Amino acid sequence: MKTICTAAALVAGIGILATGPAAAQTAGFEPPRLSNGNPDLNGIWQALNAAHYDVEPHIARPAMQLRQGPRSMLPDVPVLRLGAVGAVPGSMGVIEGGGRIPYTPEARARKEENQANWVDRDPEIKCYMPGVPRATYMPYPFQIFQNENNIFIAYEFAGAVRDIYLEDVGPAETDSWMGQSVGRWEGDTLVVEVTGQSDQTWFDRAGSHHTNQLHVVERYTLIGPNHIQYEATMEDPNVFTEPWTISMPLYRRMESGARLMDFKCVEFVEELLFGDLRRNPLPR
Repeated sequence: MKTICTAAALVAGIGILATGPAAAQTAGFEPPRLSNGNPDLNGIWQALNAAHYDVEPHIARPAMQLRQGPRSMLPDVPVLRLGAVGAVPGSMGVIEGGGRIPYTPEARARKEENQANWVDRDPEIKCYMPGVPRATYMPYPFQIFQNENNIFIAYEFAGAVRDIYLEDVGPAETDSWMGQSVGRWEGDTLVVEVTGQSDQTWFDRAGSHHTNQLHVVERYTLIGPNHIQYEATMEDPNVFTEPWTISMPLYRRMESGARLMDFKCVEFVEELLFGDLRRNPLPR
């Protein structure tokens, strides 16, 4: 037992040490720049972590929990039959400090209820646009298009896109799935403030929610030729007791012919959303 514990502690220590270098620029690295001197973030990028499943630290678990009571399992048996394919891999989480989202007690209860009813509530299942920051760490690439005066991000999932305005355009006129993004440069870091997001988006598949008062501040820093250090700080006085921050590296897609593929998933969920409206509904 002592040997096992020692090995586990060593692995944990290595994991902690491994997170350090990604947070700082590679020694002597000078980012490529546009003609106006700003770092060139153009490229196809992707996160490689388990934040998509759950931004908080968590152990591996099945896709759905067993229900207590007369019926031992949730009714959506096909999802349970996915077995390991639908399971959630473990993760140390991406929240700085290794903690949990600072929800109020009521908001924490709602989060746990969402998680228990994930298959019915997660907006991703319905192919709704993922919002910010979730769009960044879904298991799909995204592409940054940048010139001296404009920044545009296209996401593979659901064909989501967003313009990043580089001047103050005032408050968002209405709430939307991807919100309104206003950016500025602080040294070599692109800082983007995102407001006006719909309260229907989640942070992950674990039911982590927010309201339409969510205020996200993103930070993109090129720390090497093929790595961006990404941070996002969330504030929402309706559900959080204090601001909290996630951080992770983003990796440039390097393979030959790398590009965004077409994943406009609306057609994949039409039966799920509207099948009961058929004159003769298909059996479920």
